Amino acid sequence: MTELEREVFGQMPQEEGGGVVEKFILKSDSVKVEILSLGCTIAALEMKGRDGEFSDVVLGFDTLEGYTRKHPFFGAVVGRVANRIAKGRFTVDGKEYQLFLNNGPNSLHGGARGFDKVLWSPQVLPNGVCFFRLSPDGEEGYPGDLKVWVTYTLSGRELAINYRAQTSKTTPINLTNHAYFNLAGQGSRDIYDHEISIEADSYLPVDDTKIPTGEVATVQGTGFDLRQPVELGKHLQKFCLEGFDHNFCLQQAQARRFVARARHPPTGRAMEVHTTQPGIQFYTGNNLDGSLKGKGTVAYPKHSAFCLETQNWPDAVNKPHFPNALLRPGEEYNHTTWLVFNAA
Repeated sequence: MTELEREVFGQMPQEEGGGVVEKFILKSDSVKVEILSLGCTIAALEMKGRDGEFSDVVLGFDTLEGYTRKHPFFGAVVGRVANRIAKGRFTVDGKEYQLFLNNGPNSLHGGARGFDKVLWSPQVLPNGVCFFRLSPDGEEGYPGDLKVWVTYTLSGRELAINYRAQTSKTTPINLTNHAYFNLAGQGSRDIYDHEISIEADSYLPVDDTKIPTGEVATVQGTGFDLRQPVELGKHLQKFCLEGFDHNFCLQQAQARRFVARARHPPTGRAMEVHTTQPGIQFYTGNNLDGSLKGKGTVAYPKHSAFCLETQNWPDAVNKPHFPNALLRPGEEYNHTTWLVFNAA
């Protein structure tokens, strides 16, 4: 059985439109997750270690103020289009659209005020919560009224996140959750002692602004071959890598499949990722620099967390040979990701 509590987390500032931010606490025997109605944000996720003790394994803030200030999308659902769109530009049915540029020359994670920065309407379910919002035609430069539902359900050791959307005009869409994990416990110094594996035979090389070049490259014989578990710190050193911020190309199937695993041997905590999505962005917190104070006023330095963001491939709307990024009227966008938490 999943227990569910809801409480007030805070009040949005008037300049952000006001409104009450609620927190939903889902609890099973082995996992406890806290989700905010602001940005459908996973604010905390406690899981057991080998010793049976709970520890919070996601980065974030103790108060609403932390989430309303600038931060790198901790725990939030990002959209309309997660990841980067080159030059913030795309063409649909012969019409060119220009988005706000918020990541050098590119548009990132929905623009200036994406899905992470708005209040969603919650509906409590027997074992979770469904958040809804209508993204109006023209919001952040995107075409069409887009109805979006994000549903979190907790069942034992498994947290499922389902994303659904319908549109009035053809629009690009790519939704993901941007939780930053450290299985040693949030606030731990780094993730070098984590073991990571990703079930991908190919990845997308990027240019110096992190836009895919268009090549779909084999991982064979490179530092991107994570098909067998690697210890992250040693692996980065061995291949002289600054860190990862790359899309790994998954087997193209609409069905649920196992795609990645992270494990922290000292505590025995492990997380499996299953998804219906065509890609997973593996990010090792390269841009964290210790300037942000998170929960318990702990600083979050570089490489102190990782993200495994299941999603479509970056800039897919501008690359015809990438998986389809467009949602048309009468169709439904529907993807699910399952996070399974274990201790061994």
